[in-house]
Amino acid sequence: MIEPRTILITGASSGLGAALALHYARPGIALYLSGRNPDRLEQVAADCRGRGAKAERAVLDVTDRMAMEAWILAVDAQKPIDLAIANAGISSGSHKGEEESSELMRAVFATNVDGVLNTILPLLPRMQERGRGQIAIMSSLAGFRGFGQSPAYCASKAAERVLGEGLRLKMQPHGVKVSVICPGFVRTPMTDRNKFRMPFLMDARQAAQVIGLGLALDKGRISFPMPLAFAVWLLSFLPVGMSDILLGIRKR
Repeated sequence: MIEPRTILITGASSGLGAALALHYARPGIALYLSGRNPDRLEQVAADCRGRGAKAERAVLDVTDRMAMEAWILAVDAQKPIDLAIANAGISSGSHKGEEESSELMRAVFATNVDGVLNTILPLLPRMQERGRGQIAIMSSLAGFRGFGQSPAYCASKAAERVLGEGLRLKMQPHGVKVSVICPGFVRTPMTDRNKFRMPFLMDARQAAQVIGLGLALDKGRISFPMPLAFAVWLLSFLPVGMSDILLGIRKR
């Protein structure tokens, strides 16, 4: 099993990022955490230090390519990164009956897709040269099928998933491990805004444990909870006309 000692996590100021930071926090672990909210990020870092870990924070937006590259390369030069979790992301913010605006759709792609690239691209050549390291990309079960309430969010998560799956094959001969994380509904500030029913809603701490185990076992795809993962996977394989009917879409 993989036991990373130096871990970088983006989007660590709340939600799954914060839960993952706390999951890994213990003596002998060095955590490098980024996020946009300085107060929440410092609180997470302080909680990690309270568990015995070394925790440094950087207030950054993952869409800032130059700032991200400078931070990541500085961290890696100081202490080679064993595990990088590209977790930062935003939802469409659309609820039932609402529409994604064009500005929001672009913001979703800038954060969820460009933000992942800004996190992993500076690291991949270094990990490849060392012949070790692990990349984890936070996708979603929403990346298996487009849904009408949030097409841009679904598309961004699909891009993350396919990117990670391809990189896993590409990096495997070089000793670099790549995993794609596809959670269902996890109780976070992001999902707290949803006004629709969220089946199999999971606590962030429990989700972090599932993810941590999956990464330790070097699973290529970490999808959960299983009933929802199976349902979404099956939906993605059905003919579009049939899945439209199941989703309540009627042709005019």
